[in-house]
This record gives sequence, C-alpha cells and structure tokens, in this order.
Amino acid sequence: MKKRFYKKLLQYLPFILLAVSLLACTFAFGDVGNQNRYSSGGGDYGGDGDIGALIGYLIGLFIDDPVAGMIVLAILLVIIFLRRRKAKKQATDPNLINRNVQNQVQADTTFDNSTTVASQIQAIDPAFSSDKFIGFAREVFMTIQAAWTAKDWKPIRPFESETLFNTHKQQLDEYIRLGKTNVVEKIGIKHCSLHSFQQDGDKEVLVVWLNAVMRDYVIDDATKKVLESDPNRDWYMKYEMVFNRKAGVKTDPGRKGNAITNCPNCGAPTEITSSGQCTYCGSVVTNGEHDWVLTDIHSRS
Repeated sequence: MKKRFYKKLLQYLPFILLAVSLLACTFAFGDVGNQNRYSSGGGDYGGDGDIGALIGYLIGLFIDDPVAGMIVLAILLVIIFLRRRKAKKQATDPNLINRNVQNQVQADTTFDNSTTVASQIQAIDPAFSSDKFIGFAREVFMTIQAAWTAKDWKPIRPFESETLFNTHKQQLDEYIRLGKTNVVEKIGIKHCSLHSFQQDGDKEVLVVWLNAVMRDYVIDDATKKVLESDPNRDWYMKYEMVFNRKAGVKTDPGRKGNAITNCPNCGAPTEITSSGQCTYCGSVVTNGEHDWVLTDIHSRS
C-alpha cells in the first residue's frame, strides 16, 4: 500500500510542485503598484492557514484522483491568469488610478492641529500667525518642486538649512550627471496644517503636515522619452515638513509672511550663496538664527 502511495506521489510530484509554486507566488505578490507612492491594492486571498489548507487539498486530490487534480489545477491557473491580467491593467491604467486617487483624497481625514499648535507658539511669540505660516509652508513646498523640475536649486536656498540644501543639491546633481529630469507638475495641495511644536534646547521645532496630488515622472533630457512612471498618472503624497528656529526668536509683525526677502542683518535684497550667506554682508541667514528654516521634508504614511 505504501509503495503504491509513493509511486503515485512521485508520478504526480511535478504537477504538485507546480501547483504549490504558483499558489505561493500568487499569495506572496498579491499587491500591485508602487508602494512608495500609490497602491492600487491587491487580492484578498485570506490568511496563511487558508493557503496551507488549499495546497494540502490539491496534494491529496492529485494522489487520490489525478484527473480531478489536473482539472482543479487548470481552473486555478485560469483564475490566476485572469486576476493577474486584471491587476496589471489596474496598475497601469492612469484613468482608473486617477479616479482611485481622487477617491483616496476625498476619503482622507488628516487631523488638523493648527489651532492648538498656534496657541502654544503664541504663548511665547504673540505675533505668530497660523495662516501666514501655513501659507509660507505651502510656498516652500511649491518652490522645492519647481526648483527640482528646473534642476536649479538656487531658488530654494533661502528656505533650507545648509545640511538639507546640500543633500538635495547632491541628489539633483546626480540627475544632471545622468542626463535625466524628474518632472513634478500639476501639483494640487489638498491639505496643509500645523501638526506639532516643541522647544528642544536652544531651538524650536515646528512640524507641518502637507498632502498633495501631483504628476511625477522621469524623462531623458536628450530624447524626452519617459523613463519612469507615467505623465498622465496622479500620485497622492503625504509629507512632513520640519522647520527650526533659534529659541527666543520672535515673529516680525511688520513682515507680510515668513519668506526671507531681505537680509535680516544688513537689509539688502535676498541674494544668498550656496553656504547660506548674504552676498552683501556675509551674514549667514539660513541657520534659524533669524527666522524659521526648513531642516527636513519626507513622505509619511
């Protein structure tokens, strides 16, 4: 009896292994889409216990009734093929993805903590304005995207700390070296609010949350051929922007916004070197000594 069992097992082992491999791959890679940007979701296939039970059922079926096992395997292969084809279409159809993105935006309920944070800051800086700072944060974000696409990082220099500026410039220089452009366009800011504030030693840290929909793709500079992503596809991105300033610095009530348009030291129009210095008096104006400066920006889940 055992010999007959093992003979059947060896006879249909290739089919059993094929079934197990296909099912394992299907369950392991159910999700589609770029997880760093947008996920169109994957199949709802159940847990590991369901997978094991199905594989065990197939193995037993092959041994007891090879014909039935082949039929079930064929049906599973067809289902897998159709689902993968549908998933691939969903992952590459910009119209479908854009509709999903809009649904995602409408369903999003990012908490707005601006009132609480503004009250904390106004307790030590009465002239601070939540609306003005949110407008400033939006301006910084849009300037960053425009400078990145234009591959000219000078416009963003007045807004960033030296460390962040150098990091971004190195990344941009690599695109220039490779002859590529990361195009970021059709930007729509959907949410921008003050998230948190804390005093950390000799500095103050203000965190802003910003959500935006945009087109984001890479092209070859010489041929203009699209190398990555799709110019017709929307991305819904959520960012955390971190601003620092020296503890004790107060908001200038006479300034329209937070953007540095004149050197705080000599009053000359803003012309800042790559090291954050005023070209007229040499004073470093992007270190948080005079006003808020962006020290970090990253995506958040």
